[in-house]
Amino acid sequence: MEFDVVIVGAGPAGLAAAIRLKQLATEAGSELSVVVVEKGSAVGAHIVSGAVIDPKGLNRLIPDWKEKGAPVEMAVKDDRFLFLTKSGSIRLPNIIMPPLMSNHGNYIVSLGALCIWLGEQAAELGVEVYPGFAASEVLYDENNAVVGIATGDMGVGRDGQPTESFVRGMELRGKYTFFAEGARGSLTKQLVEEFKLSEGRDPQKYGIGLKELWQVKPENHKPGLVQHSFGWPLDDRTGGGSFLYHYGDNLVSVG
Repeated sequence: MEFDVVIVGAGPAGLAAAIRLKQLATEAGSELSVVVVEKGSAVGAHIVSGAVIDPKGLNRLIPDWKEKGAPVEMAVKDDRFLFLTKSGSIRLPNIIMPPLMSNHGNYIVSLGALCIWLGEQAAELGVEVYPGFAASEVLYDENNAVVGIATGDMGVGRDGQPTESFVRGMELRGKYTFFAEGARGSLTKQLVEEFKLSEGRDPQKYGIGLKELWQVKPENHKPGLVQHSFGWPLDDRTGGGSFLYHYGDNLVSVG
């Protein structure tokens, strides 16, 4: 299958890119075929982040997002940063925090719900979105330039043999290919190795993130509260922290 642009990953970056490309094509009065492949069974299925977002990007991408019903409703009302000790906590004054840690004007959202909505906006613009297809291979031409991706075979048994539901993977070729897989994407690792992108550079640093979604009693819910913390139980040599985001129907994202 041939397209102008192939995008791997239906997360915020991949969907925003697809939407903007179709907008630019419409403004220029030209046709542009854009496809997004997503390994999750549905758009948003693999997006688990409880997130605080700056709406500036959304304002530029879809200025009338409020009128179109974007699931971006809970504005940050209280922004706290705590240093934890074994027996308590110390709240740091907001005035001493770097601008990066200021959430004034931001929104607490379910990033999965936002991606579902972005997928709908992309589809309305004519973007082809294919969930349930995991990209497994980067395609190259005779000059070693990237020309698309191939999806993995579906319906393969544990023994590696085709089952009754077997479907052969397909090739999606494009003039341009965007890789929006997120951290340590499988195809990104292939590209890093193929083009030696990590040579002469410091190793990338990764952290493990854990998150749960709690529903608390109404008296314990503080809509619009964003709380970040660091310190105990970590030692001085270990980086890390935690967050609490209060939003929705007595929901708290804990991580």
